[in-house]
Amino acid sequence: MPTPTSPALEAADRDLRLNAYLDGELDDADRAAVQAWLAANPAAQARFNVLHADRDALRAALQPALDEPTPDRLSRTVMHDSRSRWAQWRIAAGALLFVGGGLVGAAATWQQMRSQATPLARQQPLPWVQRAAVAHSVYVPEVRHPVEVRAREEHLARWLTRRIDAPVRLFDLQAHGYELVGGRLLPDVTGPSAQLMYENGARQRVTVYLRKPETDTPAAFRYEQQADVGLFYWVDDEVGYALAGQLPKEQLVTLASSIYQQAKKAQ
Repeated sequence: MPTPTSPALEAADRDLRLNAYLDGELDDADRAAVQAWLAANPAAQARFNVLHADRDALRAALQPALDEPTPDRLSRTVMHDSRSRWAQWRIAAGALLFVGGGLVGAAATWQQMRSQATPLARQQPLPWVQRAAVAHSVYVPEVRHPVEVRAREEHLARWLTRRIDAPVRLFDLQAHGYELVGGRLLPDVTGPSAQLMYENGARQRVTVYLRKPETDTPAAFRYEQQADVGLFYWVDDEVGYALAGQLPKEQLVTLASSIYQQAKKAQ
């Protein structure tokens, strides 16, 4: 008779597989199985995206410490086996960053570090993400002219696609309570960009900033906070996306995951 598997064990196994998938440690069959499971479970995809963003943020925060040279004073006191306290600390930091099994603890550590507002080095936000935050703050308060072209005008997507030379899709966020208000064309450093605006019944607004990114733009799914505006941003199929809103991180990642999945299906 087969031994019954408890829900707790199944959940633990899923967490281990997600960690291994995030770190690229699965074979082709297991990786495909995890991808299929995430595609069928939006809540799990949203959780995975948060882990992905937190992992990148943690690496950006601690990488400078790993790159620092060992101080001369400590070098003179290093034991023959090179295991001084400084060397041990660097080994521990490297393990924290790169060992897959420590992902959950690392994410928790990063959350604690952020909540304490410790002045640690962190990755500078990309300029186009900053522009997305500024554009959000400028146009969201508008009452009469929040957008340039209203959602009901059929040429909106075609017009923006032609102008920014990248596919612009009108995402359906009604399942999350948001209706498309419309969009506008915006200036960017290397050419035009686009902004789509969505609004819910409580008059809360989120915007999606779209642009054709430079070739060296990181593609990873990441989170930034610009003043009171939170942003999830990523690059997919040569289109840069930045979802901006004055919402809790958990709500933003749910909307970002929906946009990501719709863009994938449309490819």
